[in-house]
Amino acid sequence: MTDTNPIRIDSATARPILDSRGWPTIEVTLTAGTADATASAPAGASTGEHEAVELRDGGELWSGRGVDHAVRMTQTEVGDLLTSRDWVTLPELDTALTTLDGTENLARIGANTAVAVSIAATRLFAHSAQLPLHAWIAQQSGARPVIPVPHFNVLNGGAHAANDLAFQEFMIAPVGAADIAAAVESGAAVYHALAALIRHRYASTGLGDEGGFAPPLSDPREALDLLVEAIQQAGHRAALDDIAIALDPAANGFSTGPGRYTFSGRELDRETLVAYYRDLVATYPIRSIEDGFAEDDHEGWGLLFQALGDDLELVGDDLYVTDAARIADGARAGLSNAALIKPNQIGTVSRTLAAIATARSNGMQAMASHRSGETLDPFIADLAVGTGIGRIKSGAPARGERVAKYNRLTRLAAADPTLGFGLAPA
Repeated sequence: MTDTNPIRIDSATARPILDSRGWPTIEVTLTAGTADATASAPAGASTGEHEAVELRDGGELWSGRGVDHAVRMTQTEVGDLLTSRDWVTLPELDTALTTLDGTENLARIGANTAVAVSIAATRLFAHSAQLPLHAWIAQQSGARPVIPVPHFNVLNGGAHAANDLAFQEFMIAPVGAADIAAAVESGAAVYHALAALIRHRYASTGLGDEGGFAPPLSDPREALDLLVEAIQQAGHRAALDDIAIALDPAANGFSTGPGRYTFSGRELDRETLVAYYRDLVATYPIRSIEDGFAEDDHEGWGLLFQALGDDLELVGDDLYVTDAARIADGARAGLSNAALIKPNQIGTVSRTLAAIATARSNGMQAMASHRSGETLDPFIADLAVGTGIGRIKSGAPARGERVAKYNRLTRLAAADPTLGFGLAPA
């Protein structure tokens, strides 16, 4: 990490805004001299047991999901801390936040409060250094900036959709695209081809939380066949060197007990589920599987890694919750070869950068990720570029809160033609 210019925060204000699912979240603005920076906190529907926790109001209003407590926290205790001194580095500020909280999972000030404050502070540090946000992040991470390959979630199931499809996300990854503009065009072309297929076949194009379609399916193979057909109709090949497929089964959602899983009318043990995934990989151009086993089923994760770890990326989301210590443990135990990165799971940008650095030092890949309840804040796009991890998922190539991240990537590429594009190595 390089030296940074100190910042002096003059004020911290916050307000409730709506996220993409119609629930309140917190938006924070920090001012420092003539500069100001704003950030907002996303929220997950499918959350890991070990994530940092949000500060919500409880009670009847907003079904208990209000954020008035988080707003007050920002403008009182957190604001008093932020304006009490100069801040030399972001880790110094983030550590002060977690110390003020005093719990292991940010339960007192809230991960939603902390991450919005931390992202806004990151923007102030970048402004103070007179650097674009992604460039400042690159400076801190020591990475070579790269425009990542977008992984578009075009078919939704699980906790993100009102259908019987147990697997949560079916994504397309245009790994063969020459640049981000071509990748976005390819993703959108497949999305529109898929819409036409679903409209013709099911007379409905209902959407899930992340903008992907949610047709009345229950069998993952049916969803994959539909995806392959849409890729072909869009003029591409469903292939690992053109448009590949990425899965997020989110197995917490169909785990029925230790080592037991149920979906599509089938009951599977660990070995049978591994065999099922192996058959899918042999049949379809799947480049990654995220959360193929439940978060605490380490035996299942180990079996899957032994079976497929040399063939594709096995991504831990609920398994790791963007926690550097958990990622290091997973690497030592041979549980996976990639980690999903969600800043609000761990509460601060500094901890997020530590998680990416830990993954990288253990030879693991990392993918920046949105949440199901999103805002227009495109921070994860700059994060993915600045850390050079080469992978991002932000939902479908549709809906404002999703395309805000993809459009940000397009703007960054246009502003700096020297930025590379692609799946960066670990």
